Amino acid sequence: MSGQFVHCDPQEIASLFLFEKLTPQQLGQLCAEGGVERFDTGPVYTEGDPATCFYVMIEGTVVLSRRVGGDDVEVSRTSQRGVYAGAMQAYLGDRVPQTYTNSMRVTEPTRFFVLPAQAFSDFMQEWFPMAAHLLEGLFFGAKNTQRAIGQRERLLALGSLSAGLTHELNNPAAAAVRATATLRERVGKMRHKLAVIAQGHYSREAIADLIEVQERTVERVAKATALSPLEASDREDELADWLDDHGIAEGWRIAPTFVQAGLDVDWLEQVAAAVDDDILPGAIGWLNYSVETELLMDEIDDSTTRISHLVDAAKQYSQLDRAPTRVVDVHELLDSTLLMLSGKIGPRVQVVKDYDRSLPDVPAYPAELNQVWTNLVDNAVFAIGSTGGDGTLTVRTAREGDRLLVEFRDTGPGIPADIRGRIFDPFFTTKPVGEGTGLGLDISWRIVVNKHHGSLQVESAPGDTRFQVLLPLTAPEPEPENAPEPENAPEPENAPGTETAPGTETAEEPA
Repeated sequence: MSGQFVHCDPQEIASLFLFEKLTPQQLGQLCAEGGVERFDTGPVYTEGDPATCFYVMIEGTVVLSRRVGGDDVEVSRTSQRGVYAGAMQAYLGDRVPQTYTNSMRVTEPTRFFVLPAQAFSDFMQEWFPMAAHLLEGLFFGAKNTQRAIGQRERLLALGSLSAGLTHELNNPAAAAVRATATLRERVGKMRHKLAVIAQGHYSREAIADLIEVQERTVERVAKATALSPLEASDREDELADWLDDHGIAEGWRIAPTFVQAGLDVDWLEQVAAAVDDDILPGAIGWLNYSVETELLMDEIDDSTTRISHLVDAAKQYSQLDRAPTRVVDVHELLDSTLLMLSGKIGPRVQVVKDYDRSLPDVPAYPAELNQVWTNLVDNAVFAIGSTGGDGTLTVRTAREGDRLLVEFRDTGPGIPADIRGRIFDPFFTTKPVGEGTGLGLDISWRIVVNKHHGSLQVESAPGDTRFQVLLPLTAPEPEPENAPEPENAPEPENAPGTETAPGTETAEEPA
């Protein structure tokens, strides 16, 4: 929107705090290169457009807003004379994107001193060369520091995940090793028992009956159902008594294996009826080895399946073999993250999944969303642990209009109201020294808002803290690879930068 040019009075310009220390000659140059413009109610410039001008308000009221998802969020409203906005980073040249990082409108007829961006850059370099260098160093130094510490945050999370994954893999791997060693021993005993049977005076029909009983027993093992501890104990006593009554040695040792395989007294009666009394002890021993072999193979199968699931979860979590952006089922991402963090979550935190499985897949950067889930789950577990360790983490998904909601709710102590507006601040943390970098929520906010054009918000009360991620169901605009970050990330409502007093230089508020 273009304003109406009015007379530029150097004395009026000198009354603005930004220019009060300039010489008459410099004030004359300002008026020669720039001018005073009057804007009626409405927009002055729009976020994302080329930053062509630097604006200093002389009188009126300005409102700054940022685009968050599909909404324009007001971040500042002021009538303070002398506040400024617009092409404030023009002196950095093409090293940063020279676009407006917010939108500005006026709510009443307002006058600005307007200076072209190139003239503003030239004046900064000519009049304040040392200040320009210091500001450049401050700007890029802060960016580099934040980027380096952001990578450290990711490395810390990766280390924690690696330790948890190693622990989770160790249990089924050790179980498979133990089961394999025991299976080797049982197969050796089966070979020995087979040799004994072959040397015995058993008819072909008796051996055939024994093999047929073995096959039916193996089928029974595959269909066995779990019993309660009390039911299992009672059945073990019944089987041990039956085995003792039929002259089977060490019935107390065999009975638990048969119970685990789903065998009972009725089944043993069928076995006794199918074979002669003289070979019954050998048949029971043979069946015991068969049952143990099946149970051990089931244990190996369960252990290796568990390892396979963990590897799949790690693969899903890392997204190493996937495209950076694609259409995903958020439930798969959530499940892989919870599985990867199961070691850190521990047994004292109950995880409740309240998923709406009817939700459609959404376009996203899955690896980066997993980073968001990791940060939010980690914070929730820490909050629960601060109250003694026992609590509940509820992960809920739902649809809210044209957006998908992912909510993490914990039963921790809550976030005090006086710091709730600062939790998305870079380097702000409530964790003890050494336990938090203060970048987890900052990174999460940038991923959700900048990358996915969604929103991240928090509601908190003692015993009920909810972090809510809202993702659009439609595809965000693609971002070029290795594109430079915007000079200032957009901030959520009540987030850092929006509380700054007018007259100070921030990208969110006219300075």
